[in-house]
Amino acid sequence: MTPGSAMCSADELRHLFLFEKLTNDQLGWLCREGRVIVADPGLVYAEGEPAALLYVLLSGTVVLSRRIGTDDVETTRSSTPGVYAGAFFAYLGDRVPQAYNNSMRVTERSRFFTLEAAKFAQLMTEWFPMAVHLLEGLFFGTKNTQEAIGQRERLLALGALSAGLTHELNNPAAAAVRATAGLREHVLRLRQKLPAMASGRHDGALLTLLVKLLDEAMGRLATAPARGPLETADLEDAATDWLGEHGVANSWELAPAIVAASINTDELDKIAAAVASAGTNDGAGRNDGADLAGALRWLADTVETELLLTEIGDSVARISSLVGAAKQYSQLDRAPYQVVDIHDLLDSTLAMLAGKIGDGITVVRDYDRALPRIPAFPGELNQVWTNLIDNAVSAMTGSGTLTVRTMRDRDRLLVEFGDTGPGVPAEIRDRIFDPFFTTKPVGQGTGLGLDISYRIVAGRHHGDLRVESVPGDTRFRVWLPVDPPGAT
Repeated sequence: MTPGSAMCSADELRHLFLFEKLTNDQLGWLCREGRVIVADPGLVYAEGEPAALLYVLLSGTVVLSRRIGTDDVETTRSSTPGVYAGAFFAYLGDRVPQAYNNSMRVTERSRFFTLEAAKFAQLMTEWFPMAVHLLEGLFFGTKNTQEAIGQRERLLALGALSAGLTHELNNPAAAAVRATAGLREHVLRLRQKLPAMASGRHDGALLTLLVKLLDEAMGRLATAPARGPLETADLEDAATDWLGEHGVANSWELAPAIVAASINTDELDKIAAAVASAGTNDGAGRNDGADLAGALRWLADTVETELLLTEIGDSVARISSLVGAAKQYSQLDRAPYQVVDIHDLLDSTLAMLAGKIGDGITVVRDYDRALPRIPAFPGELNQVWTNLIDNAVSAMTGSGTLTVRTMRDRDRLLVEFGDTGPGVPAEIRDRIFDPFFTTKPVGQGTGLGLDISYRIVAGRHHGDLRVESVPGDTRFRVWLPVDPPGAT
């Protein structure tokens, strides 16, 4: 569209709020250096083009929009004379990109006063030098502050994640160390029993019985449900009584392993009978109580060795899982834009934040596993999940329920984070996504978490982020296109 030109009137400019304080000489300069154009309905300029002109509406209707993916999202619509758009950052010079940061179209025949970007920069610098310095300070100060605080927010989040991951890794690592020390002790005892076995003090039938009971015990260990402390104590008391009645010294040392292996008194009777039979057959006049204790100690040491091996295996598996979660969370070895299963990202973030979530908060995963994989920036989405989970945990102050839910919502994938905290007050609900707005005490919040999250969801993924909240039920909802138009 090629706009037509018209004569400029200083009197018309004088009635615009933008120019009402100017002198007659300044208004005359504007009319000499600028011009009035008439634009027919349609596009006036497009986002990303070099910012050549400042546009001031004289009459008509303007619509400003931003490009998100393949869609133009309307941001402003106005018919108020004096509203301006275009090259209004020209006075900042080359320190900022001099391109139109939106698109402008008119819905009816409209008139604009226009001024070249270089002339507008000259006007600002010569007429309002102090204002230019103030505006520069405000613009670059806010930008630098936002970048600095954004960096600090990322560092704080990284510190919290590192502390949580260290805590989570320390538990299985310490368990593995303890189990290894115990395993070494039990292997030493088993090694010391080898001479007795080699000398024939335990006959083949007894050893066969012990190995059979051990195999059965290991099978039960893999499938047996966990016992409560009272039930375990009762069983250990019964085993201790049995061992004492059969002359086994220090029976309290053997009882826990016997109970852990689910060896009942009937099986203990079989072992006692086998020991007695072995003593009768060889006629050596052995102390059956001592031989029974030796057989049971071998069995107990072997059971505890298996239990310790299982504990080490579980601890190492937990460490491996946490390292995998950290790798998934950081996305360090992966392309920044890729097709992902959203549940993998959620699980890795929950694993990384497990230490911060704590035992007082119940985590409910309500996943629709049938959801398709989607193209995304997974590292950035993990930052969104971190911000939303961290806010929910902070709101619940140590106790409550965090619900992470996924579902299909027409052509979009919906991820919902629900918490049972006090909720977001209605009077601030519209401000929580604003930069630097926070309800946390000074020093505990930067006010950029939700702003960054919104920009990642809307700007990078062409989705949406909203909140619904009543006391006891706050839900942050993230919509992501199943088939987004592509990376930006």
